[in-house]
Amino acid sequence: MTVLEARHISKDFHDPVTVQVLSDISFSINKGEFVSVVGKSGCGKSTMLYILSTMDTDYAGELLIDQISMQKKKEKELARVRNEKIGFVFQFHYLLNEFSVLKNIMLPALKLNRYPEAEIEARAMQKLQMLDMTKLAGKRPNQLSGGEKQRVAIARALINEPHIIMGDEPTGNLDKKNSEIVFDIFQRLATEFNHTLLIVTHDQSFAARTKRIIEMEDGHIINQ
Repeated sequence: MTVLEARHISKDFHDPVTVQVLSDISFSINKGEFVSVVGKSGCGKSTMLYILSTMDTDYAGELLIDQISMQKKKEKELARVRNEKIGFVFQFHYLLNEFSVLKNIMLPALKLNRYPEAEIEARAMQKLQMLDMTKLAGKRPNQLSGGEKQRVAIARALINEPHIIMGDEPTGNLDKKNSEIVFDIFQRLATEFNHTLLIVTHDQSFAARTKRIIEMEDGHIINQ
């Protein structure tokens, strides 16, 4: 089953001259695929990810998530697609220090409001257990190491059972050991739990071990 499809996506920046940052991007990702996106800085990787995550709607071409076109959808509908169907893991974890680890993981599900709070809490604990981090549940993010914070961010990305997890340099701030831990988690999510992952990375050794590599250069896909 196709989870995400880009059809002839192009994007220009206008300030003050027009520069094309993406040109005719077309590819699809199937359920359970672990895909990395590589390319030099400035080649358009992050711009593409923002479009694919529905956060940027100013582009030509078409984006389909779960075979449904995102064209002409209002911001409120797109926000719901983001919250329901996409889990995000960024280079910076964006955890809130005023809440416990457990509450941070629960927040996207509380926002979606699909289940009662007690069930959301049980689901959040289940994610922590899956990532071997139940002992961190009551801690605040500022009490955690960088690697632990990123693992909590992954648990948070999983809470709404998204159809695809998107990562923008999720190991960019981590040392080799913690990068390995994060890679192993992603690998498990794909192989054991049939999750779909699309990860933008500069880390060649990370990309080399994913199931598929999409290579970009100057706003084009040159290899997929």
